[in-house]
Amino acid sequence: MADFSPIHPGEILLEEFMEPYELSRNKLAAALCIPAQRIGQIVKGQRAITVDTALRLAKFFETTPQFWLNLQLRYDLEVAKDEKLELRIEREVRTCKELHFCA
Repeated sequence: MADFSPIHPGEILLEEFMEPYELSRNKLAAALCIPAQRIGQIVKGQRAITVDTALRLAKFFETTPQFWLNLQLRYDLEVAKDEKLELRIEREVRTCKELHFCA
């Protein structure tokens, strides 16, 4: 089975929204009232989609903020899995019951 890299929400934004509507980074940024650099960083996969950006994208594209935040959450979880973060946490963190803090 092929091992694929997680898809950054910026890739979805670019390929599924900006390109079909022929929106440049500058044009989209102006419409969202945010710096063009923010859009540039998102589409390059260098910046996460924040709640603020999700709300703006949802308004502009008539989607929901949850759509954009779910893309980001899924990406973050896949990256964490690839980096074996869950295994490290499993080794490092003890449960509330193990520490006798919880019943």
